[in-house]
Amino acid sequence: MSAKVLSAALVGLDGLVVEVEADNSPHGNIGIFIVGLPDKAVDESKSRVRSAVKNSGLEFPRGNVTINLAPADLKKFGTYYDLPIAAACLIQAGQINVPDFSQSVFIGELSLDGGLRPVSGILSIALMMAKAGFKNLFLPAANAAEAGLVDGFNIYALDHLGQMVSHFKGQNILTPYQRVKDFSTADFFETEMAHIKGQEHAKRALEIAAAGSHNILMSGPPGSGKTLLAKALPSILPQMALPESLEVTRIYSAAGLLPGDQPLITVRPFRAPHHTASGVALVGGGAWPKPGEISLAHRGILFLDEFLEFPKIVLENLRQPLEDGVVSVSRAAGTLKFPAKFILVAAMNPCPCGFLSDAERECTCQPSQVLRYQKRASGPLLDRIDLHIEVPRVKLEKLESAQLAESSVDIRHRVQQARDLQIERFREEKIIDNSEMNARQIQKYCSIDDAGRQLLRQAVEHLHLSARAYHRILKLARTIADLAESEIILSEHLAEALQYRPKVE
Repeated sequence: MSAKVLSAALVGLDGLVVEVEADNSPHGNIGIFIVGLPDKAVDESKSRVRSAVKNSGLEFPRGNVTINLAPADLKKFGTYYDLPIAAACLIQAGQINVPDFSQSVFIGELSLDGGLRPVSGILSIALMMAKAGFKNLFLPAANAAEAGLVDGFNIYALDHLGQMVSHFKGQNILTPYQRVKDFSTADFFETEMAHIKGQEHAKRALEIAAAGSHNILMSGPPGSGKTLLAKALPSILPQMALPESLEVTRIYSAAGLLPGDQPLITVRPFRAPHHTASGVALVGGGAWPKPGEISLAHRGILFLDEFLEFPKIVLENLRQPLEDGVVSVSRAAGTLKFPAKFILVAAMNPCPCGFLSDAERECTCQPSQVLRYQKRASGPLLDRIDLHIEVPRVKLEKLESAQLAESSVDIRHRVQQARDLQIERFREEKIIDNSEMNARQIQKYCSIDDAGRQLLRQAVEHLHLSARAYHRILKLARTIADLAESEIILSEHLAEALQYRPKVE
């Protein structure tokens, strides 16, 4: 008679139940055979499991052992199934005798001596378990804190296969893992706004971007401080709420990038891929798709330095995620979706030599070179960026000044107040900041005074703004009004929002 236990598979960011069945026969070839679309890592588990069982002082089933991973049409990958395969085999061999395993899920990689190693994607699996109503989760001890972020079931943290066997034999009953929910950490930022000389206009734009999660493009000559400003932006971003932290942690866990000593990510991500990064690295993908840089920047910052040095085909991959806040990765096996709600911070030189907008150095580029260089970013992509600003060279007297500028703490306080207003405003909606508003929500929450309405009408006519640009200006003006603690959008708020549009539409 076959034995069955439950495990789980990670598909994108979602956990799915997998049934692990074991059956043996004294006839046929002696060995372990795994069916159910296993990848190489899963197929190799038969060697790990046999050695782990033997070195734990237990008896492995004799003869021909067949392991079935169901559903059979779902490709299985990774090392999740070592522990459930071992459990199913030990039940089949009579080493474990428990009436009902239907409420327990087993996850974990085995070493040859029977020890357990951590696996990725545990948070997604824990969320699936809580939703489905399972009662027990057996997993490596190193994954217990991550699983403990979700309530609703018992967690049994294992260091060795023998612990699980002793538990089911009633010899050494395991105590459920005690969840720890206090993961607050002190934020530390290497770059502080107070140490950036000058660039008040750019700092104001960054404050608006942080308050409403708006995209920003900085253009200026080399050495004007664009990269420094971008690195200072995390210091003024609002604190992540718990739902945001869980979203980000889930992505990093699925990607295998969650630090071992940090079960919950509490600081907003800052991702800065090099301009040689491929489209797959940026968007996500692979034989079995994993999150790319834009998803790893979810609820944080994606900084693209040397923006126009990225291949145009790579930059065009950003268009759909910037609009929808989600990226769809299609492969032959199916389509997966990853969240991608991030602040795009791009920095670029205005021309190949970099000095087109510099008042002190002459540009050596031909007009055709400048035009060709600037066309690397398409109009539709630039239309999705809310704030376009010039970052000029800083004067020597400002660099030599000993006076500190406004601190990140003070700016962050204003940003947090504006973000709190948005959270309260959108309490009944499925969004948390102004940049996520759709057309219906813009009409509902972006009330304009008469002078502002007239100003916006003139801007649309004279600047030939697209419908997307029109809506983005309103969302940006809503954020500026929130910083000013104004219930309605005034003409002065719209005027400031309009000045951040590119000069040529």
